[in-house]
Amino acid sequence: MARRGAPAGGKDSSKDSGKDKSKGKKGRSTGRSTGRAEREPFSGPVDSGRAELIPDRERPDGWTLLLDGAPQSHVDLGDPAHLSFAYQRRLGHIIDLAAPPLQPLNVLHLGGGAFTLARYTAATRPRSTQQVVEVDAALVQLVRDRLPLDPQARVRVRALDAREGLGKFPDGWADLVIADVFSGARTPAHLTSAEFLTDVRRVLKPSGQYAANLADGPPLAHLRGQVATAAAVFPELALAADPVVWRGRRFGNAVLLASALPLAVAEFTRRVASDPHPGRVEHARGLTDFTGGAAVVTDAAAKPSPAPPPSVFEQA
Repeated sequence: MARRGAPAGGKDSSKDSGKDKSKGKKGRSTGRSTGRAEREPFSGPVDSGRAELIPDRERPDGWTLLLDGAPQSHVDLGDPAHLSFAYQRRLGHIIDLAAPPLQPLNVLHLGGGAFTLARYTAATRPRSTQQVVEVDAALVQLVRDRLPLDPQARVRVRALDAREGLGKFPDGWADLVIADVFSGARTPAHLTSAEFLTDVRRVLKPSGQYAANLADGPPLAHLRGQVATAAAVFPELALAADPVVWRGRRFGNAVLLASALPLAVAEFTRRVASDPHPGRVEHARGLTDFTGGAAVVTDAAAKPSPAPPPSVFEQA
């Protein structure tokens, strides 16, 4: 949810913003030195606004990326398997459950941020082939310069609009497509439609999965519409969110998981419920009931996701 041309490395609007730190599996270090001078905050312009890199005082190799003051990503260069934001941990569970442990995957990331999930995948599934599509070329260069990727990671970054970049991939290429795309703290309209999801399914292997970071608040009309739209393209769905988001009491993140084949819902549910910031997963009839007959979103009628209230980004 922060401004990123057709981007997103959404921040965790559930306000955990890195405060509920879980212990991730130890990943490969980039070998980058983190001397005192390198730990100073940085601020500079990028294509989509003003980027800031703030050192994490609790983790010696940790950094938070903000765009126009809104947290976008957190990375730990020494432990790329550490995921600080709750919504990123939920996406991490999806990566973990997408195939047997250590099996390499072909992963397409729509929205780059600080490449947090690409780093996680490279650390937990070595030899994976990953493509990142991020429209903000200046942001990409900033992250490459100041938060460099492990040189052994097989990650290619393309500076393109997410939907344009998606259209360039061949049929059946990806095991996993992850969408974390926000512009002006809102998901762009052209990434909310059934036509967009149809192209996602084209790029996925028959057994592939689609995961998306969504954001909404009361009365959850956008989230209901996104679930109904995904259900028109994928027969298997699950949605994870904080209980307060489910109850429509607060604006926050929700992680949508979709596939043509049955999902590991029981294990996904267990992991989300046992998180330091516990969430709830709905699927099957419960998720159908949640949509409440919401209409499928098409390109002709698509709108951006709602803007979050200013309080979402206030520090607790």
